[in-house]
Amino acid sequence: MNYTLIDFLTLLGALGLFLFGMKLMSEALQKVAGNKMRSILSAMTSNRIKGVLTGVLITAIIQSSSATTVMVVSFVNAGLLSLIQSIGVIMGANIGTTVTAWLISIIGFKIKISALALPLIGLGFPLIFSKNKKLSSWGEVIFGFSILFIGLESLKSSVPNISNSPEILSFLTNYTNLGFGSDLMFLAIGTLLTIVIQSSSATIALTLVMCNNGWIPFEMAAAMVLGENIGTTITANIAALVANASAKRAARAHFIFNILGIIWVMLIFHLFLNMIAWLTIKFTGQSPFEINSAIPIALSLFHSIFNITNVLLLVWFAPVIVKIVEKIIPFKEDEKEEFRLQYISSGLLSTSELSTLQAKKEIVSYANHTKKMFEFVKILFDEIIEKNFSKLYDRSLKYEDISDNIEVEIASYLTKISEGELSASASKRVSTMLKMISDIESVADSCYNLSKACKRKFEQKQPFQPNSVKNIHTMFTLIDEAIDTMIYNLEHDYHLVSLKKANEVEKGINQYRTELKQEHLNNIKNKKYTYQSGVIYSDIVLECEKLGDYVINVSEALNEIKE
Repeated sequence: MNYTLIDFLTLLGALGLFLFGMKLMSEALQKVAGNKMRSILSAMTSNRIKGVLTGVLITAIIQSSSATTVMVVSFVNAGLLSLIQSIGVIMGANIGTTVTAWLISIIGFKIKISALALPLIGLGFPLIFSKNKKLSSWGEVIFGFSILFIGLESLKSSVPNISNSPEILSFLTNYTNLGFGSDLMFLAIGTLLTIVIQSSSATIALTLVMCNNGWIPFEMAAAMVLGENIGTTITANIAALVANASAKRAARAHFIFNILGIIWVMLIFHLFLNMIAWLTIKFTGQSPFEINSAIPIALSLFHSIFNITNVLLLVWFAPVIVKIVEKIIPFKEDEKEEFRLQYISSGLLSTSELSTLQAKKEIVSYANHTKKMFEFVKILFDEIIEKNFSKLYDRSLKYEDISDNIEVEIASYLTKISEGELSASASKRVSTMLKMISDIESVADSCYNLSKACKRKFEQKQPFQPNSVKNIHTMFTLIDEAIDTMIYNLEHDYHLVSLKKANEVEKGINQYRTELKQEHLNNIKNKKYTYQSGVIYSDIVLECEKLGDYVINVSEALNEIKE
C-alpha cells in the first residue's frame, strides 16, 4: 500500500480542521444563544418531558451534546438544577446531537458545500471584527461552519482509496466476520476514538467517511456509533471530577443512561439494523447493506431512532437512575448540606403576593448560605494543615460561584414578579428584595476576600502574634452576631423587624475596627510584627467592617418595608 507518513498527517490535519470548525461554530453559537440558555434551562425543566425537550433544543442550537451536559453538570454543581431535572436535559441532549449526523449526511455528502465555503468565509470573516459582539459571534458561526465542511471535504479526499489499497479492506475483513465479537470490538473502537478525539460529532463524521469510502460495512459502523454514545459521556465526567457529589451524580447518570440503552439495543442489534435498512430503502431506494453511498443516511436514521427510542423507554425510569447514582456516589460529610434553590422555580405562583413570599424564603436560605461561607473563614484563619486548608479554600471558592448564580436566579425571579400587576406595597417589597440580594451577595464577596486574606496568611508561614489572633477572633464574634441578627430579621414578618439590635452590633463593629486600626498603627511603628503580617491583619479587620456594613444594609432594607 502506497500510504506515506505525509498522507497520514494530511488525514490528521483534515480531522483537526473539522474539529476546529466544529469547536469554533459550537462556541460561537453558545455566545449567540448563551444568555438565553440559563433562562431556558430554568423555565423548561419543571418535569422530565420538558427537560428532554430542553436538552434537544439546546444541543440542536449549540451543536454539542458535550457542551450541554457540561453546562448541566455545572448548574447541578451550583444548585440551580436538581438531579432529576438534569437527567431529563441529558436525555434530550442525546437526541439533539443526532442533528450533526444529519447535517453531514445530507449536506456533507449530497451537496458540494465546500464550494461555498470560501465565499461564506468571505462573508463571515469581516463580521468577526465587528464591534457589535452579536455580529462578531455570528461571523464566528459562519466561519466555523465553513471550516467544518472544508475539513469534512479534506477528510473525504485524504482517506486511502480502497480500490487502490485493497489490503486495508482485507485487514478490516479479518475483524468483521466474528459475529457478536465484531459488534463489541467496533463498539469499543467507537468509544476509544470519541474519548481520544473528545468529540462524538467528529467521530461520527470519521465513521461516515469510512463507510462512504467502503472501509467498513453498515453493521460495524452502527456499532461504532453506539460506542460513540459511551465515549461522549466522558467529557461530562471529566468536568464533574472537581465538582460536588450532586454534579458527579448527574455525570454518572448520563453514563448509566447511555449504557442501559446500548445493552438493550445490542440484544436486538441485527433485528434493529434490518428495520433501519428497510426504512432506508423506503426513503432512498438503496440498501445500506449493499451500497456504500446509502450508509450515511442509514447511520443517521439509526443514530436518531436509537436515541429517541432510548429516551422514550428510559425517561420513565429516571427516578430509578437517580437512586442508582445516589448509591454509587453517596454524599460525603462535608457535602451533605450542598446548597440549591429550595423555594422558587421558573414559574410564578398564582398571585404575585404568593410569589414574593416564596422569594423571601429563598432569600433567607441565601443568607444562611453566606453564613456558612463565614464559618469557612473562621476555620481557615486557624487552620495549619495544608491539605485541610486547600480543601476548605477550594470549597469557599465554589460557594462564591454558587452565590453569584443564586443572586442572578433570585433577581430574575423578582424581575418576573415585577412585570405583573402588583399593589404598591408588593412593588415596594420586590424593589427592596432586589437591594437585599445585592447586599447578601456582597457579604459573600467579603467572605471570599477574607478567605483570600487567610490564604496569604497561611502562605507567608509567619503566624500572627497571640494578641492579633485574639483581636481577630473577637471581630469574628461580632460579625457572627451581626449575621445572626440579619437572618433573624429575614426569618420574621416585616412588622417584627427591629433595627435596635442590628444597629448596636454594627456600632460595636465600627468602634472595634477604630480601636484595632489605632493599635495596629502603633504596633507597626514599634515593630511588634512584620509589615507583611500587619498588612494582612489590617486587611482582615477592614474587610470585616465592610462585611458588617452590607449586613446592616439588609436589616435597614427590611425596616423600609415595614415603614
